[in-house]
Amino acid sequence: MLYQLYETQRALMAPFSEFASASAKLYSHPLSPFTHTPMAQRVAASLDLMHRLAKEYEKPEFGIKTVKVDNVDVAVQEQVVIDKPFCRLIRFKRFTDDPTALADMKQHPLVLVVAPLSGHHSTLLRDTVRSLLQDHKVFITDWTDARMVPAEVGPFHLNDYVAYVQEFIRHIGPEVNVISVCQPTVPVLAAVSLLATHGEATPRTMTMMGGPIDARKSPTAVNNLAMNKAHSWFENNVIYRVPPNFPGAGRRVYPGFLQHTGFVAMNPDRHLNSHYDYFLDLVRGDDDSVDSHRQFYDEYNAVLDMPAEYYLETIKTVFQDFALVNGTWVVKGTTVQPADISTTALMTVEGELDDISGAGQTKAAHDLCTGIPKERQFHYDVAGAGHYGIFSGRRWREMVYPEIRQFIRRFNQDANKLDLPGRKPAQGLAKAAPAEAPALPAAKVARKPASKAVSKASAKAPTKAARKTARA
Repeated sequence: MLYQLYETQRALMAPFSEFASASAKLYSHPLSPFTHTPMAQRVAASLDLMHRLAKEYEKPEFGIKTVKVDNVDVAVQEQVVIDKPFCRLIRFKRFTDDPTALADMKQHPLVLVVAPLSGHHSTLLRDTVRSLLQDHKVFITDWTDARMVPAEVGPFHLNDYVAYVQEFIRHIGPEVNVISVCQPTVPVLAAVSLLATHGEATPRTMTMMGGPIDARKSPTAVNNLAMNKAHSWFENNVIYRVPPNFPGAGRRVYPGFLQHTGFVAMNPDRHLNSHYDYFLDLVRGDDDSVDSHRQFYDEYNAVLDMPAEYYLETIKTVFQDFALVNGTWVVKGTTVQPADISTTALMTVEGELDDISGAGQTKAAHDLCTGIPKERQFHYDVAGAGHYGIFSGRRWREMVYPEIRQFIRRFNQDANKLDLPGRKPAQGLAKAAPAEAPALPAAKVARKPASKAVSKASAKAPTKAARKTARA
């Protein structure tokens, strides 16, 4: 019933939101006579804020049209490689007719970014993808809003998530480098572990960022809620059926608006101050700050529904039974054993101020992956970064990305000296890193920011679009 009430409220507010938007323009458009009346700027700012608080936020676009490779503008096109009911595997295909850039791109490592299925769309990782595209061939998991999946398709379980990741890894090939951000660190580790257990080729590298591998360490407010409430509480209080005005009518889901409400409730003062600052920026005419606010909240307020069975199983498996770290997680008859991974290099990343995944939760992966030689394991603490700062924004671009790029480059170059699949790590591999990719310090790298900022993606279109393009 709550979902139906929410949809009713949203439908009732939609006309008022549009009216507020039109009225705001009436008091701000330079050709409108109302613009020159007293208090016009404040009236326009108030109406604009009302519009944004009441409007519905649709899934944003990635909007990555070009990136720079070797200081050359390279066109980017999204291509759906695999289309499954609950997820699409998207490749960001790069095009150029510059021979030098093309030759360079052909040598770039393959990267699979596993986006979180935890309330927000995969476009939340737009900044992550844009940076990676400068030096990598990039794929990403684009999870589908459960309310858009017809009920007759069937349920989606946590084990299905693991199976999806395995299928994507197999499709891309053993030369892939996997990056998981937040929630997917657990199913990704399970997927790679099961590949190793069954004797299949595993990715060259795994990078795990801000995820609850062991949620018992430094529990946050999110962890405490999941751990202190009974499993039945979640099923009875946060699971609802999709209303009839969506393709997935009748499907049991954890609604995105509840997840969004929970996140806002964690830091209400911060969001209140942000909206007030937005109002003041509108009055002052600070367009840069206004655009920055809109871009953030266009993404932050766009949420999706999660399948109920997947959500409830994640709560139980990750936050209540701690099945991964306790060695009790069984997927389709096989126990998940991270110790079976031996040829994949591992890097974990945590933010100093992360209030979603506490300190040590992601780093715990090293204690589980005992089959990976120590010289192939690295951890990086990002000074001053919160949860979003480790994969988006200035700290991501200037501190985190250079370390991940170096890590992937090193072990892709070393992999050429080893036999695939089922290769054994060479002795003294840590000393074999090429000069342009020096070995990462195991722990003290945490407080040393990267020395070179990553170039921002160019917004210009290729200048030779009329010519036949080459591909990479």
